[in-house]
Amino acid sequence: MIEELLPESVVAVEAHGDERPGGTTPYPELYPEEQALISRAVEKRRREFTVVRACARHAMEKLGVPPQAVLPGERGAPQWPAGLIGSMTHCEGYAAAALARATDLASLGIDAEPHLPLPDNVLASVALPDEDRRLRGLAEQHPGVHWDRLLFSAKESVYKAWFPLTRKWLDFSEADIDVFMDPGHTTSGGLRARLLVPGPVVDGRRIGHFEGRWTVRRGLVATAVTVPHARD
Repeated sequence: MIEELLPESVVAVEAHGDERPGGTTPYPELYPEEQALISRAVEKRRREFTVVRACARHAMEKLGVPPQAVLPGERGAPQWPAGLIGSMTHCEGYAAAALARATDLASLGIDAEPHLPLPDNVLASVALPDEDRRLRGLAEQHPGVHWDRLLFSAKESVYKAWFPLTRKWLDFSEADIDVFMDPGHTTSGGLRARLLVPGPVVDGRRIGHFEGRWTVRRGLVATAVTVPHARD
């Protein structure tokens, strides 16, 4: 599901429900330094932590990189092996990791959420007035998609792509996201995030917006944002 949202240079590995990432069984054991991070966590947290790292390590193998621990760094962002960039996500019944070589992409972010309405009052803290207006229009025309949850997921993906490039926080109010559908489809499309603060500098050029994709499938909404290198 995530893979279809990303360019061919990205390797994505996912697991639905009790599926094993990449056909591995049982789940690969955590590295000691990872185990130490969740030694007191509840079972649900331990399982999600383990499965998403199994996805990440399988993606490393596909890229020809020896599997290794994935530890949280600044603000919890995953620390990837030298030469790789990537992103991870997990929610109830789903986990995914997406990795690419740093020479192929500057950054990327993925997110998956249950395809359900956001809890009461959450949208007010997530959406800008223009975003809220656009979402209302989409909901009137295509009520089968929970556009509020899609916007939340898109903002999460934008942040995950933003942070490795800037090492700064990006508030929900600092990116204006426009969502649109693929022609003839109501469950997939693209997104464009206009940054309302100075964007990151990539290859000597300042970026003012991010581009991405979204899909709704199997009870989930998934989004992905990629930041290409600036090319002459």
